[in-house]
Amino acid sequence: MVLSADIQKLERSFVPADFKVTTWELLEPFFKNLAERSLNSREDLEQWMRDMSEVEAVVSEDACWRQIKMTCDTTDTALEEAFTYFCMEIQPKLQPYADQLNKKLINSPFTQELDQDKYFTYLRSVKKSIDLFREANIPLQAELSVLQQQYGAIAGKMTIEVGGQEYTLQQAGKFLESHDRELREEVYRKIQERRLQDKDAMNELYSNLIGKRDQVAKNAGFANYRDYKFVELGRFDYSKEDCYQFHEAVKLHVLPLIEKIYARKKAKLGLDELRPWDTEAEPAGVQPLKPFTDGKDLYEKSVKCFETMNPFFANCLRKMHQLNHFDLESRKGKAPGGYNCPLTESGAPFIFMNAAGQMSDVTTMVHEGGHAIHSFLSHQLELSAFKEYPMEIAEVASMAMELFSMNHWEAFFDHAEDLKRAKEHQLERTITIFPWIAIIDKFQHWVYEHPQHSVEERTNTWMSILQEFSTKSIDFTGLENYRAIAWQRQLHLFEVPFYYIEYGIAQLGAIGLWMQYQTNPQQALENYIQALSLGGTKTLPELYKAAGLKFDLSPNHIKTLMEFTAAEMDKI
Repeated sequence: MVLSADIQKLERSFVPADFKVTTWELLEPFFKNLAERSLNSREDLEQWMRDMSEVEAVVSEDACWRQIKMTCDTTDTALEEAFTYFCMEIQPKLQPYADQLNKKLINSPFTQELDQDKYFTYLRSVKKSIDLFREANIPLQAELSVLQQQYGAIAGKMTIEVGGQEYTLQQAGKFLESHDRELREEVYRKIQERRLQDKDAMNELYSNLIGKRDQVAKNAGFANYRDYKFVELGRFDYSKEDCYQFHEAVKLHVLPLIEKIYARKKAKLGLDELRPWDTEAEPAGVQPLKPFTDGKDLYEKSVKCFETMNPFFANCLRKMHQLNHFDLESRKGKAPGGYNCPLTESGAPFIFMNAAGQMSDVTTMVHEGGHAIHSFLSHQLELSAFKEYPMEIAEVASMAMELFSMNHWEAFFDHAEDLKRAKEHQLERTITIFPWIAIIDKFQHWVYEHPQHSVEERTNTWMSILQEFSTKSIDFTGLENYRAIAWQRQLHLFEVPFYYIEYGIAQLGAIGLWMQYQTNPQQALENYIQALSLGGTKTLPELYKAAGLKFDLSPNHIKTLMEFTAAEMDKI
């Protein structure tokens, strides 16, 4: 396969080249044409699908830019209004057409003549959308799209003062790496106190979201929103029981490793008790890792790192930079978090993050860089729908890149000792994230199985689940108030419900690819590229197979992968 990052914006043949999404009145004729067009042959049908794909790409990219601009500046009301306008005035009017076009595709006699292997996952997804569609859900889904963004607006305003200077919570995180324990505790408590100020607003927002989501599920004939969401997310290849099995495997095979990690950390810091403000710290005399200075430096070093892995990877980042598709540094008024936003028509995605000069920012950058490469590799696929790959493989793209890139982090560190510490940090994170994934996932199962719960019941259940997966090595005495709202920092609960177990499933896939990489880097990268190039044209087990992986959530498989990771950690 010849790889090129010289990605070209898709040429339009159905929608005029200068058309911009402004009002529904101007957009509707394209959907009307598709709905009313007669299809008299398989060739007609395939041309119709290409035209539909083109309109979808135009609309999707417009919606993405509205969201990108709003998250880059949550203080600009005009940007928020543009996003809200799309959600309330355009999206709801699109949905009945989408359902009509889905039915037209499934009911066409020529659909049987299509290459069933090529179109299998697409047609399966279309049938699922038809099954889920309800007119009554259109206004609810529009309201949810707008409501979900309130999380970023609330969290984006959160700042604290340290040493007379104002910092976003992301920026303040760097003080938790300080060897000054008093400063660490002070900053930790300030961050938590700041979160407490918006505790009620977050609770109210979440309760509101739960109520509307439950109604969406009931309208569509489901017992609860969890069951609805599993279908909507296209979880054809695993069930809620597999999720429960994953939760148990984490308790059995991951928590013991975490106890060892924190026992080492405690000994290294020379502490009698490890407190939550100690977990990112270094001993006195050891400076926190400073892998880069600012957004420009982070970008340049990432390019250098990717170049040594595979020049194509570096060229993808260069192309995005050329298009101004990066917003990397944390600042006040910017939404929290990080993402890679695929742009279906342009091809080159957009990376958004809140870098503050920490090691975790390097991990975020290479993680989102993995997603970006997935966007580049799947851009050549014929239809927009083919590029809608399952999240469980999307996160393999990003998490495997975190692990692959470790062997090339000389780009960020001049000293061998710093590089060693960075790798330790990464592998600790690879392991310690599993319980949090299990906690967030298990919490959501309960939340949507009991949608009528009170805030008090929610808090009690959260604390119980948190306790179940918590390490005994960290002393949380006296911090119960902070612990009780720890879930509020997880934006996925608010913005992308049930999208979290994917990180756990994908981390298993990423470790599997990293095992390959440690013995044969070239073959591992070929498998990686091969799987990502398929987009969403194959089932999840088939995509894993293309990457040389097993799709397996069993405790035994997880045990094998954890033992490998622990052994690699010991080598460092």
